[in-house]
Amino acid sequence: MKKGFDEYAEAYDSWFLENRNVLRSELKLVASVLKDGGRVLSVGCGSGLFEKLLKDEFGILVKDGVEPSSGMAEIARKRGMNVTLATAEDFEFEKGKYDTILFNGSPSYITDLEKTVKKVYMALPEGGRIILIDVPKESGYGILYNLAKALGTWDHPLLEGCHPRDPYPIELVKEANWRTTSEKIEILEKTGFKNLRFAQTLCAHPVYSDMNEEDPIVGYDKGDYVAVTGWK
Repeated sequence: MKKGFDEYAEAYDSWFLENRNVLRSELKLVASVLKDGGRVLSVGCGSGLFEKLLKDEFGILVKDGVEPSSGMAEIARKRGMNVTLATAEDFEFEKGKYDTILFNGSPSYITDLEKTVKKVYMALPEGGRIILIDVPKESGYGILYNLAKALGTWDHPLLEGCHPRDPYPIELVKEANWRTTSEKIEILEKTGFKNLRFAQTLCAHPVYSDMNEEDPIVGYDKGDYVAVTGWK
């Protein structure tokens, strides 16, 4: 994960800022599940773009982050975040320090998600929560990303007319391993998290997902960006 994001840190922000409705839809989803989040740690915080917008537009403060890419972490620090340079698997979660541990867009870049979820469970206080937000493998975006990854490019006849005009950078697509929502549910329940709740956005086909800004809705059966929240 680190190499690609170090090299394309600025491209990551640029892509979101050029795809404003996708960004806005995802931001609304993150904000909706972070209500009353208490002390929040963002794992895989990237450039801190979402955290900055959460503060500026929703009054949600996420000051602390974990990020393996030094290029991304540097940008996040400039945006006012306290960032520890580490992978999710290697980071030592401090017991009882956070009420909510957020993974926004990062689960697909974590090699051993089950190990990480277990560490989070041990660190959270009773009533604390974990939030996994990502593109599900079974979604429209997930299928497109996996096809592009297999082909090694967006520029292929099989993908012509099927992807957004400005698709996610192929270098970052190649480094991800998407999981189904069912896989995430299984990991959370196996670890001991309960009362799982789901929210989703980007319910239009990927070709049209940047045409309109969407409000999040309950469930995980339609969206290309899904939040799964579990409580300890």
